[in-house]
Amino acid sequence: MKRELKITADGSSTLYIPELDENYHSDHGALQEAMHVFIENGLNTIESDQISVFEMGFGTGLNALLTSIQSKKLQKHISYVGIEAFPVSAEHISEINYIELVGEEHAVDFQQMHQSNWNEKITINHNFDFTKIHEKIEDYSIPKNEFDLIYFDAFGPRAQTSMWEISILEKMHKGLKPGGMLVTYCAQGQFKRNLKSLGFEVIPLPGPPGKREMTKGVKK
Repeated sequence: MKRELKITADGSSTLYIPELDENYHSDHGALQEAMHVFIENGLNTIESDQISVFEMGFGTGLNALLTSIQSKKLQKHISYVGIEAFPVSAEHISEINYIELVGEEHAVDFQQMHQSNWNEKITINHNFDFTKIHEKIEDYSIPKNEFDLIYFDAFGPRAQTSMWEISILEKMHKGLKPGGMLVTYCAQGQFKRNLKSLGFEVIPLPGPPGKREMTKGVKK
């Protein structure tokens, strides 16, 4: 799958896939979008000092990087699992400018994430354990009632319809603890109806720059 480097409106990098006509992140700002959707409206709303996170779509590692940074700021222990069927090449990762924006002190952590073995849990820092799974979500058996928070960061429904179907969302529901949350940039009507049909409480929230709305789903 061909990928092209792009710079978004906030100066942060993303990748563009011509085959899908889809970016990994918002043109309006990759860093801003990730902070708004996954950190501010996801991670930062959890009171517990022990948090387990599942990311649907590890991609460039931006969400994992920001979560590891936040684990240090909040002094909370985070166990992070990201799944990715089509890993980004080391060449593209070397071109991405996240470290220039968040600080060189996080460079080693970011390198560890990308250089670590797939399907092997490692410790990035004393607040952050990390595992990346090289598998299609369709084939992955998600642990039941395991996660406090899911970052649902698959490509959008237009580009990758199968990722937003009931069968995938059922897995997300299964993996969350009761009271656990799923957060995503997507606010599509059918997606929200699917969440409701599975027993999620659906909470519309103001979106990141360039989007009117995002979605939080809470497992009842």
